[in-house]
Amino acid sequence: MSNWMRNKGQDARTKKSDLKGSSLLASFRSSSGFSYIALLAAITIIGISLGAVGKYWHNVLQRDKEEELLFRGDQIRRAIGTYFRYGNRNQYPASLDNLLKDERSPTGIRHLRQKYKDPITGEDFVETRDPLTRGIMGVYSSSSKKPLKQANFPPDLAFTGMSKYSDWKFNAFLPASP
Repeated sequence: MSNWMRNKGQDARTKKSDLKGSSLLASFRSSSGFSYIALLAAITIIGISLGAVGKYWHNVLQRDKEEELLFRGDQIRRAIGTYFRYGNRNQYPASLDNLLKDERSPTGIRHLRQKYKDPITGEDFVETRDPLTRGIMGVYSSSSKKPLKQANFPPDLAFTGMSKYSDWKFNAFLPASP
C-alpha cells in the first residue's frame, strides 16, 4: 500500500472523527443553553433568599434597638426620679449632665452612669421639660418610625399601641413640692 493510500485513509478517519467531534460540540452547545437557564434560576433563588434573610436581620436589629431604647429611657427616667427625691429638695435637673454628677451633694452623687444617646436615631434624646421650673422631667426619641413592639411593656411604661417611637415618653411623673 502506498503512502498516498495511507494518507487518504487517515484523512477519511480524520473526517469521521471531525464529525464525531462536531456532534459532541453540538450536544455541548445545546446543553450549555440548559446550563445557562439553570444558572439564572439558581441566581434568582439565591437573590430571593438573600432578600428574605436581609429583611429578617433588619427586624432583629430593629428589635435590639427597641430593647436598648427601653433600657436607656428607663435608666434616665429612674435617674430623674432619684435626683428629684435626693435630699427632699423636690427639683428636676436643669440638664442631663446634672444626673451624671449631682453637685447638690458634697461627694457628687451619680444618678446616671453615662449620658445615653437615642439608639434609634443615634442622636441625643429630646427632653421633656416641666412647664413651671423648666427642669427635665423625662426624655423621648425624635424618631417617627413605627415600632415593632406594640404590647407586653413593663407595667410602669404605658406604651401599648403607640404608633411611633416619639410617643414613647420616659417621664418621671413626680408630685410637686407642697
